[in-house]
Amino acid sequence: MDQSAELLDLYRQMLTIRRLEEAAAKAYAQGKIGGFLHLGIGQESVCVGAIAAARPTDYVVATYREHGHYLAKGGTAKEVLAELYGRATGASRGLGGSMHLFSAERRFLGGYGIVGGHIPLATGAAFASKYRQEDDVTLCFFGDGSVPQGALHEGFSLAGLWKLPIVFICENNQYSMGTPLYRTLAVADVTERAAGYGMARDRFRGDDVLEVKQRIGVAIERARKEHQPTLVEVLTYRFRGHSMSDPATYRSKQEVEEWRQRDPVPLLRQRLQREFHLTEEQLFSLEAAVKAEVQEAVQFAENSPPATTESVWSYVYSDPTMDPRSL
Repeated sequence: MDQSAELLDLYRQMLTIRRLEEAAAKAYAQGKIGGFLHLGIGQESVCVGAIAAARPTDYVVATYREHGHYLAKGGTAKEVLAELYGRATGASRGLGGSMHLFSAERRFLGGYGIVGGHIPLATGAAFASKYRQEDDVTLCFFGDGSVPQGALHEGFSLAGLWKLPIVFICENNQYSMGTPLYRTLAVADVTERAAGYGMARDRFRGDDVLEVKQRIGVAIERARKEHQPTLVEVLTYRFRGHSMSDPATYRSKQEVEEWRQRDPVPLLRQRLQREFHLTEEQLFSLEAAVKAEVQEAVQFAENSPPATTESVWSYVYSDPTMDPRSL
């Protein structure tokens, strides 16, 4: 794939994530989606770039802000929106909701609602790969709010001690819920912690999705070939509040506008025009197709049957003779 085709595909992925989350926000405001809804609008380049550097057989473990990660791992807009709507056709059969997307088939091992609690689980997935002598790598995404959590340090300690094939990716969006970094971290550079666990490290801005792919790709190859874990911090920003109940009044308009200048979606669109001479007509055609895909997914979710209480029991117990990797 030449670079223009690669960038166009990355743009399509990022735009699909954004349009899907905008549609989800609208549906939530209309009362069609209940529970929690955490949007990653502004952070799309991180999950898209990182997962583009991985193999389909690599594992991904994410937080509750994971709609984009699920899509980048091969999930569909229909599966995501149906899950948000609580439909039986959703990614987790309508039983998990926004924070718990899951696909064993795609090796997407879930979004998790407990801050930092998923990090030891991702470490365990990496241990399983090494134990089975498979060359799969685990990508573990977490936010800056996870950094002070004890579970993070337990996972880091074992990954460094046992030399596990894992890449820890901190999506630093500048806020732990509504609390700025200077009030939560004594040392703002998250990657300085890597030395204490024998891990390699990298830190950069997430404005350029191709740079994200290239630099995460280095860490993935290190994990695959050397069983050397890496702690990566990608500086990004979310333009919405922590959740739909958060109006984000703790941020100034000037701050938001400054970050708008670094919005990865329009930046990539401009690059496609400037460097690869894509026409407005070509981009509009792609954007119209993305819009239609999301609209179709909304209709699919609204018309799908709801999850039933009886179906819950199908996922509480399993056949002891069944390989759990086939679930």
